[in-house]
Amino acid sequence: MEIKKEQAEKTLYDYQLEDLNTIFKQLEESPNGSNLLYQLPTGGGKTVVFSEIAKRYIRETQKKVVVLTHRIELSSQTSKMLKGFGVKNKIINSDVKELIDQDEYMCFVAMVETLNNRLQEEKVEIKNIGLVIIDEAHYNSFRKLFKYFKHSTILGVTATPLSSNIKLPMKDNYQKLIMGESISNLIEKKFLARANMYNRDVSLKTLKLGIHGDYTVKSSDELYGNLSMQSKLLGSYEEIAKGTKTLIFNNGINTSKYVYETFKKAGYKIRHLDNKNTASERKEILKWFSNTPDAILTSVSILTTGFDEPSVETIILNRATKSLTLYFQMIGRGSRVLPNKEEFTVIDLGNNVARFGMWDAPMDWKEIFHFPDFFLENIRNDEDIERDFVYEMPQELKDKFSNSVTLDFDVKEEYKKVFAQGLKSKTVLERSIEQHAQICVENSEDIFDARILAKQLKEEISYRVRLYSYCIMNNTKNYKEWLEEDYERKLRSRISKKFASKM
Repeated sequence: MEIKKEQAEKTLYDYQLEDLNTIFKQLEESPNGSNLLYQLPTGGGKTVVFSEIAKRYIRETQKKVVVLTHRIELSSQTSKMLKGFGVKNKIINSDVKELIDQDEYMCFVAMVETLNNRLQEEKVEIKNIGLVIIDEAHYNSFRKLFKYFKHSTILGVTATPLSSNIKLPMKDNYQKLIMGESISNLIEKKFLARANMYNRDVSLKTLKLGIHGDYTVKSSDELYGNLSMQSKLLGSYEEIAKGTKTLIFNNGINTSKYVYETFKKAGYKIRHLDNKNTASERKEILKWFSNTPDAILTSVSILTTGFDEPSVETIILNRATKSLTLYFQMIGRGSRVLPNKEEFTVIDLGNNVARFGMWDAPMDWKEIFHFPDFFLENIRNDEDIERDFVYEMPQELKDKFSNSVTLDFDVKEEYKKVFAQGLKSKTVLERSIEQHAQICVENSEDIFDARILAKQLKEEISYRVRLYSYCIMNNTKNYKEWLEEDYERKLRSRISKKFASKM
């Protein structure tokens, strides 16, 4: 079944053809009832590849193909793609109660739940199935259908061969992993856009983990809905991505609505989308987003699969996640290339890059597939990430302190000095306050200007306080909040004294 290049020149790229040959070789060598898994990054064209697989498989074996998806939009998109490849197919949706016309089709596209219900009711029985293709195979809802296809070959397709449920590893259901091109190679070959990554220091201490191993919506709403996080989000957008087509991912509907209000108040073109929107509302919002050059769309995770808008220029992760799959899916929404788009921007407000590494960094998927527990156990925890985070003052803010020779103050070094001199540990904060007061006074004409500048040091103050609390091994939330308030009060007082002595 070697696939000749000229046969598929119109629709397939070289790397996709290479993968097709590998997959078909495995299909030929594997006995019926084998389960194979194919990995290709988001944006690499998985639907294109498996549509061609379905077409060739039907032609070569005269057996039927079933394609399983987990979302209704994916079913219609997949059906359309298959038709584009000349594969006549029927969608088995909730309207289909039985398959009277099944002999007219060699290919069926079905949603997991619908097909499972029909098979359980024994209303539907598809004869002569040789191949079952599972899209987004890392979801566990597909497992319940495996028992109906014991004599068929199953081909799972995913960008991330890591199960969405840590208790149900993928290696239990698939015997072999076939790996496609890496993200970095696809960028190199100009099939994916290059990501410019920016991350903001965020304390995630208040987030709680739910039973599925990711952060709860309730704790995320509390953190990301608060005023300081909203202003951090707006500030990051204005500093890095202003005027670009932007997609903002949130973990809760409430957060997304707060984001909508915040940006609308600031005068930006923004819409909010969640799974409570009707199909027609969703269609209208996505059309608006597609046609508006500087549009901002804030949503919950419903746009992570099956959504394709190549003109997206900026992705903002306004949430933290412990899901590697979700991390890749969110960023992947901005990675499509266009003739005038070779790169895109990612702003991370959830320490996700520190947790999982850069989006385009090499991933040993075989290792992750075979030893998922080892991978998951070694994901960095939030406290370690925070401990290692280094605050960098934004250039825009640095420019406001141009009269000062240096803006640096090393809390850890200062603590070592203070400790060696036998002084009280609070001396570190006193020296830090002195240095902050000094640079505020040096760059202001009067006390009011200096106090305005001091207010803009809030993030750096928070960072210094946190480092200090690690040094003295007391980093409880309440203590740090009290220290920050005390620091800001003393800084205002110190600025007043410096101006008084000038007079």
